[in-house]
Amino acid sequence: MTDVGEVDASGTEEAAGLWRGDSGSLPDRTRRVLLRLVRGPYLSGAREAQLWAVLLSDEAIIRSRLAELFLELVLDRDNEFAFVRNAPADDAPRAVRSEALTFLDTAMLLVLRQTLLTEEGRGRVIIGQAEVFEQLAVFRTTDRDEKDFASRLNSSWNKMQNKLRVLHAVGDDRAEISPVLRLIVDDDQIRAITDEYQRIAREGRRVVDTAATDDEDDAE
Repeated sequence: MTDVGEVDASGTEEAAGLWRGDSGSLPDRTRRVLLRLVRGPYLSGAREAQLWAVLLSDEAIIRSRLAELFLELVLDRDNEFAFVRNAPADDAPRAVRSEALTFLDTAMLLVLRQTLLTEEGRGRVIIGQAEVFEQLAVFRTTDRDEKDFASRLNSSWNKMQNKLRVLHAVGDDRAEISPVLRLIVDDDQIRAITDEYQRIAREGRRVVDTAATDDEDDAE
């Protein structure tokens, strides 16, 4: 009898169980990559070199196992990152849960993505927190005081770093925008979201203008 993990007479290595009763057939390293991808939000080759190497060597079997879970692997070899998304079949169950985003979260994603697309040809894209917050100031409505709005902006900035991991802190309230942001949201979604936010921004400006006119009338 061939011991578990040894090579049998045919020259084929038998899968070694990782624990008593383990019926899986994949080696430990491949399972860890699968788990990392499913946990999300993405696998970075620059930050997790060993897992990235396993992903590249075992890509075919990893794609196959993900497909069994109605998941599709998105892999960018140039920028060294990978993540999973729901299978592109209309009747497929939604295997990946979407991260709940607030109004400002989504607006911040748009600002970061646009900055990345504009600047990435120059190398690493570094952006300042104050610069992002300034671009989002247009979305502060008259019923939201500055302190509360600043608190919400800070919350969104922290979510970009700690949950979505599309920002990596480089010190002094500055962060590098991850290239993965180019693929997290596709162009059609970006156009739809951008159109909606531009509409909201225009309406917000009209509200401000109307309030200013009313104040002038009251002062007369």
